[in-house]
Amino acid sequence: MEETRSGSVFSITPMSAKLRLVAGEVYEGVIKVFTPANMEGNFSYKVEVAPYNVSGADYVADLVTQSNRSQIVDWIRIAEPSGTLGPNGTKEVHYTITVPETAPAGGQYAAILVGTDGDGGGIAEGVGVNSVFEMASIVYAQVEGEIQRSGEIQLNEVPGFITATPMKVMVELKNDGNIHEVAKIDIAVKNFLTGAQIYPSNNGEGWIEEVVMPETTRVVAREITEMPALGVYEVTQTVDYMGKHSSITQLVVACPIWFMVMVGVVIGLIIGGIVMAVKKHKRNKMLAV
Repeated sequence: MEETRSGSVFSITPMSAKLRLVAGEVYEGVIKVFTPANMEGNFSYKVEVAPYNVSGADYVADLVTQSNRSQIVDWIRIAEPSGTLGPNGTKEVHYTITVPETAPAGGQYAAILVGTDGDGGGIAEGVGVNSVFEMASIVYAQVEGEIQRSGEIQLNEVPGFITATPMKVMVELKNDGNIHEVAKIDIAVKNFLTGAQIYPSNNGEGWIEEVVMPETTRVVAREITEMPALGVYEVTQTVDYMGKHSSITQLVVACPIWFMVMVGVVIGLIIGGIVMAVKKHKRNKMLAV
């Protein structure tokens, strides 16, 4: 099933493409651009190709820096790099990838950007096209040859105590190879006292898939918003990555600061009452002598 990335006034599909390339061959691909039925006027767009890299463990997208892993930018040609769509319009943007004979084996990455072209516009639900500049379809390509796969799960972490929700969990993944890898991360949250499942809710799926780029380390942090602020929970997080499996089950106590303050005040009042009672008892005893 194709995935769609939506903006305020236009959408594109697919949001990513995973390709296997052979040096010396030519490949064809297509991106579809859609406009909503309630758009006023026309939408003028342009299509460009940019390198796709990431920086830092939190994977900030870098669409500027050219690297050995983004040579594919020079191999991609857009058939019609600009166009115009009216309301409820659809356009197929075709591109070709001509892989050179000297293409290095391993991963190659690019972003095919679709964005507004100049002042051309249209309005949907009161939002101008110019307020949505670009969306990207990421190309994850593997060039056949000597593929090196190496990596590990460096961290699988669930906190044992939190003072505020949402709860944050973390996974750290390392990729030493020359090709991107995919990690599957699953999380389940239950009420420890009742056994009721809190997350995923409504028969949903608690797992996600994340791409780990070659020669990088990625930190995947997730926030679980469904947990009540006060309670005791059983949290299980599992990671499957490059044939490796990691699972952790952690008892998590959620206790907001206001509750701890309230408990502290109550305990203080109780202790104070006991101290005063003891003093009163001693005083009465001394008076009785």
